[in-house]
Amino acid sequence: MKSKNSLANIIYIFILLLVDYLVLVLSLEIVIYLRSSYLQELLPQFTENNIYRYQWIIFITLLIFSFEKIYFIRYDFWSDTKRVLKGLFFSMIAVLSVIILSKMSEEFSRLFIVLFYLIATILLPISKRFLKKLLFKMSFFKINVKVVGNSNLVLDMEKEIKNNWYFGFKSSKRKADLIIIISKNIEVKKLEKIIKRYSKKARNIYVVPYMYHLDFTYSSIVDYFNIRISAIHIENRLLNIKNIIIKNIFEKIMVVLFFPFALILHLIIYFLIKLDSQGSVIFKQKRLGLKGEKFSCYKYRTMYVNGDEILKEYLINNPDELEYYSIYHKYKKDPRITRVGRFLRASSLDEFPQFFNILRGDMNLIGPRPYMLEEKENIGKENEDIILEVKPGITGLWQVSGRNNLTFNKRVELDKWYIQNWSLWIDFVIFMKTLKVVFSKIGAK
Repeated sequence: MKSKNSLANIIYIFILLLVDYLVLVLSLEIVIYLRSSYLQELLPQFTENNIYRYQWIIFITLLIFSFEKIYFIRYDFWSDTKRVLKGLFFSMIAVLSVIILSKMSEEFSRLFIVLFYLIATILLPISKRFLKKLLFKMSFFKINVKVVGNSNLVLDMEKEIKNNWYFGFKSSKRKADLIIIISKNIEVKKLEKIIKRYSKKARNIYVVPYMYHLDFTYSSIVDYFNIRISAIHIENRLLNIKNIIIKNIFEKIMVVLFFPFALILHLIIYFLIKLDSQGSVIFKQKRLGLKGEKFSCYKYRTMYVNGDEILKEYLINNPDELEYYSIYHKYKKDPRITRVGRFLRASSLDEFPQFFNILRGDMNLIGPRPYMLEEKENIGKENEDIILEVKPGITGLWQVSGRNNLTFNKRVELDKWYIQNWSLWIDFVIFMKTLKVVFSKIGAK
């Protein structure tokens, strides 16, 4: 069994390397074509356009990919893409440094190299997604994974293994090539025995720490050598002034780039609402903002003007909706919502007017969704000190994590996790997932 698994892994790594090599060659061919056909004034023509003269660039790129462990550890799509982009960035810096220091500028255009890496940035993540989709349809390339523990996180992990095909994992209750140990609710001595026992059975063992709600990717380790102890530095990352400044700069750039599209979309939605029902297009509601201060949150009107009367009559005939609202803070079938309103809510386009809130400084593009005033008590005092210390956002982790199926408590947990573990990459992933949610809902309609 071990020899079969080793052979499958060797073939898997070889295929990944080969396809990455071919995609990088394709990226070079595209730049060469663009240079000869459209960019002759920007990119200088060289006497030789032979693809082999660029092999050293591809070699450096694949070498840095190897240092990022892209071929040796199975990450999910977003973690994998992050390492690919990081590898491409450092490869570009290394290649440009070689060209400048060795005075090869007459042979290799720096703009040519930058354009090559930009094209590879688009092609590599796409090719990896398609390749792994194809490979993991065959059980030969899948890894047997066993999850060990006695908390509800075991079920969450097994569900992720089953649903996230990008890993190439399959759950196994018996023999496994990879063991994931959930340390929550396990005593230290018992945990040591479990690790020791499975170390004899599997080569790869991952331990999910007790503080699973923290992302240790951005944590730093402090070593106290004299007493032989190491400490993990933990912070609420979005409460750090440096991170707040970085986030604000990033979001301002995103808003400026997105503004023309937002303006066109606003005009379309404006006329749809006017045609569908009577009343104003914009709806204002007081929400909790930074430091718990109240602010006017703008949305497109998605309800009938006489919505309260409609709801009152509906609840008399459907009393079970009250119980549902107490858990999820919404109704299963809200009769107050208009036809256009249902579409706007399903696609999250009803939040678009909050771009004005961003310009006013009330909100961020990405962050915890603004809570209603009456929800403050439900947040809990211990959570207020984290959640209400940052500006709310138009979209956030809750929005892209299946908000319609999540309880209020789960929403609070997601908001806390986002603030404690914030990074620009997390914001980028949330933004991309938001676009996917919006366009998939539009397509469904």
